[in-house]
Amino acid sequence: MNYLADELKSILSIDSLFDDARQIEGKIFRELEGRRTLRFEVEGKGYFVKLHFGIGWREVFKNLFQFKLPVLGAKNEWLAVNRLRELGISTLTPVAYANEGGNPAKNHSCLITKALDDTKSLEELALASSISLPLRRQLTSKLAKIARLMHEKGINHRDFYLCHFLLNLNCVTFVNGKYVHNNQEPFMLYLIDLHRAQMRNNTPERWRIKDLSGLLYSAVDSGISRNDLFRFIKAYTGKSLREALCTEKQFWLAVRYKAKKLYLKDHGRNSPLLP
Repeated sequence: MNYLADELKSILSIDSLFDDARQIEGKIFRELEGRRTLRFEVEGKGYFVKLHFGIGWREVFKNLFQFKLPVLGAKNEWLAVNRLRELGISTLTPVAYANEGGNPAKNHSCLITKALDDTKSLEELALASSISLPLRRQLTSKLAKIARLMHEKGINHRDFYLCHFLLNLNCVTFVNGKYVHNNQEPFMLYLIDLHRAQMRNNTPERWRIKDLSGLLYSAVDSGISRNDLFRFIKAYTGKSLREALCTEKQFWLAVRYKAKKLYLKDHGRNSPLLP
């Protein structure tokens, strides 16, 4: 079923939504085989449109032979975004969705979301070393609680990295070269890029490990400490650190091992945080 919010009915029609969406002009942010993402504006408001043109049977079978689930269109992200919003996890706001054709290799679909302006990814903030210690502690606990809620509700992201978390800059203030929470605006952290997310009744352990190891790998060079890792484990498990490391020792060793492999592959060396 197609969806169109009132705010875009001046430029789009529910009856020809995909065809209308592909005619939109704007700044192209990403263009891959069978997929295009661009930003556009309507009445001064920013939006992103993701267009899927079908990946072809060759790419479908290539993914399957590699034991990967292919991304066939916008439907997966549409469902994942709405599920996260139901759970109270801040994410994209969809304003249009269209899905045409039953052939999975030639399916045409699109998803339009509001632009998340006045935000910056946690990767950008971390690499700039501009996060104060109190804010880093808040972010660590927030990330852990988001991961815990997702996994408890059967959702795994598959690209769970710091670059896919956007912090609303209206809730922070830049003081003495560091961002601090200003306590005047709600603490808003958005999770994006959900096109590969999976949803089940329960999240298998291997997919929880993949998400958490990806997050750890992306955070290793962000200035985090062992205490931050321990704080994350406590918030994710809802247990004391001693209990978590005793009852789930093998799980957390697996997270560290996978993150270590990713880091070694990309950097050619080990990280002191991942001995």
